[in-house]
Amino acid sequence: MIVTTAETVAGRTITSTIGICRGNTIRARHVGTDIVAGLRNLVGGEVGEYTKLMAEAREQAYDRMVADARAKGADAIVAMRFSTSAVSQGAAEILAYGTAVKLD
Repeated sequence: MIVTTAETVAGRTITSTIGICRGNTIRARHVGTDIVAGLRNLVGGEVGEYTKLMAEAREQAYDRMVADARAKGADAIVAMRFSTSAVSQGAAEILAYGTAVKLD
């Protein structure tokens, strides 16, 4: 599956637009992670526990978007984007979305 943030696929022609494809996940922080992150906030630097949490969430949302596009018969996803929103205190949604298309 070709996935791009561009609106076209280099060297290929989009023959039809299938429609929006998307995948999402909601992740909550873990109490143990919050304690470690709180200590790290005191000394500064990257909060690796949160970086890992968000990277895993993005990957899961991305995989679900690709699965949605495949189920719709797409060859590629163009104009792919990520969006994040707070669902509740300590929980965030990651949404991956784009336009599923057929290529020549």
